Parts: sequence; C-alpha cells; structure tokens
Amino acid sequence: MISNLFKALTAALLAVSLLACQKPAEKFVNTDLTGLDYAKDFALTDHNGKPRTLADFRGKAVVIFFGYTQCPDVCPTTMVEMANVMKSLGPLAQKVQVLFVTIDPERDTQALLANYVPNFDPSFLGLYGDAAATAKVAKEFKVFYQKAAGKTPDSYTMDHTAGSYVFDPEGRIRLFLRHGQGPEPIAHDLKMLLQ
Repeated sequence: MISNLFKALTAALLAVSLLACQKPAEKFVNTDLTGLDYAKDFALTDHNGKPRTLADFRGKAVVIFFGYTQCPDVCPTTMVEMANVMKSLGPLAQKVQVLFVTIDPERDTQALLANYVPNFDPSFLGLYGDAAATAKVAKEFKVFYQKAAGKTPDSYTMDHTAGSYVFDPEGRIRLFLRHGQGPEPIAHDLKMLLQ
C-alpha cells in the first residue's frame, strides 16, 4: 500500500515538473472575441468602386476600423499605428488587409477615401456605403457613431468607437484592438493569428 502511494506521489510530482518545464501557451495581448456571434459580414464599396464583403479577404487577417476622413485625432493616429504595424510585420504584412470604414458617408466620397486611405499604406482600403448601409454595418459590428454639431452645418465632427476589429484568415472575428497602444501588441497578435 505504501509502495502504491509512493508510486502515485512520484508520478504526480513528475507530471508537475514536466508541466513546469513546458513553455506556456502564448496569449493575445488584445481583447479576445473568439466565438462571439456578431460582426459576421458587411456589404460596402471600396475606394476603387468595387463592391466588397468579408469573404473577399479570405486567407488574410483583416483589421477593420470605423472612422472618417475629417477626424482630427483618433482616425489618423489609428491609421499611422496600423501602417507601423504593417512595417513591423515585414513579409507577413502581405497576409493582412486593413479596412477603413467611413461612418461619415455624407462627406466621405469615393474620391476622398481614395485620396486619404492609401496615403497611410498603399494596401489599405477605404470602404463606404450610403447612410442606410453605414447604419446596418455599424449595428452588425456594435459600433457607436453620431454627429456632434460644429459652428456651421458642414463643420460637424463624428463621435465614434475608437477600437478596431480583427478577423482571422477564415473570416472569424477574433480580436478587438484598443486605440493608442502602439504597434507592438497588435503585431504580436496578428503574428499569432497568422501562424
């Protein structure tokens, strides 16, 4: 009986020591949304005039940010951050698609998006729709946006959700990226998704 107890204790200690030697599984730095049942798709037009859905980007990790071209702070800093992420990914950047979805279809025309979005990185795409399509995709992605009045009718700003969504190469929602964290945590998580 003592022999059996000794064997069981020895086996347990061996198992614990082996687990201690194993490298812990890597975890996402950003908010893991794996398994959530929203943000499944969109139907918008890119800044080249081509209709787009999420399925068009299968095989790539997709980062989707909702913003507008006249945004004074969050939008340009997010786009610069994503451009820096792409640089830090090196050749892996070819497996990532960044999408900028306008929440200001009244002012963000195809021409304006075509001029604005690729300035951050030539591979980035701007997406737009009419007011109804914009409201539909924002509801599907649980994105908040609303006009904030300016001094003139055309000088309004848009209050909006500041984070980005990430989809894996199979088109499943996986992450929510917090605004302003710098490129390293985002690059880390994209590399994990692409392994």
